[in-house]
Amino acid sequence: MSNIQTIIPERAANIGNFMVGRLLPFRSKRMVGPFAFIDHMGPAVMNEKENLDVPPHPHIGLSTLTYLFEGSIMHRDSLGTEIEIKPGAVNWMTAGKGVVHSERTPDYLRNTHKTLHGLQIWVALPKNLEATAPSFHHINKKDIPEWVENGVTIKLIAGEVLGKKSPVPVHSNLYFIELKNTSRQKITLGNDLFGESGLYILEGAVYSEGNIYEPKQIMVAKDSSLCEFEMAENSTVYIFGGDPFPEERHIHWNFVASEKETIQKARDDWKAQRFPKVPRETDFVPLPE
Repeated sequence: MSNIQTIIPERAANIGNFMVGRLLPFRSKRMVGPFAFIDHMGPAVMNEKENLDVPPHPHIGLSTLTYLFEGSIMHRDSLGTEIEIKPGAVNWMTAGKGVVHSERTPDYLRNTHKTLHGLQIWVALPKNLEATAPSFHHINKKDIPEWVENGVTIKLIAGEVLGKKSPVPVHSNLYFIELKNTSRQKITLGNDLFGESGLYILEGAVYSEGNIYEPKQIMVAKDSSLCEFEMAENSTVYIFGGDPFPEERHIHWNFVASEKETIQKARDDWKAQRFPKVPRETDFVPLPE
């Protein structure tokens, strides 16, 4: 009996002037633990006339996690934050009752050839924190726990698992782990994982129960305690998940909430421009009809 419940393929999606590969949500699996949304950005090669420009847009009821493999993004938000995110660092923005942010190519790179590659993730908030005050944290690459075990380099990007704890200030029981190897290696994590668990293959391949799985897909486990597989040489995979919430989460545009009325209010507030403004930004993404 296979431990794989669902295989989710990466699907093209447009986020304005930039194409991404959408992984979550999926029609038959809307969330994995508290993870509600995952976009794979790139790898994109842009010339001196091409830039990432996502104007100010709102969020409620979630935390965003931005993690880059290559390139750079300038993050600005309605809290007054203005910070450049580079590969290996983590931007963790908790929207709570409402925040607005923009994501753009930094000024010093705009007229150059550049690359961009990374993951953008939404983690839903527990019901009692959906209306919390927004906050922002930037965690440098050097502060992310990283170690080598049986020839595999492991990073705990967020959460608490494998006897380690990431400094990213998460709001529920979850984990987001990076595994990299150079030679074929068996991975057994079942005794350490909990809740729901998904595995995303960035590069290389994974062997499981006689099957081979290649990049641009997520495998969702039936039982995280049975998480065992082999990584092909020179592979990079991400394991993510955690305890699911007892209530359903509704997702509409950039809003996540346990109540549909909360989402409707956010739609009305954005349409009327009642959300806080992002300093130094004048345009915004209109509410999709």
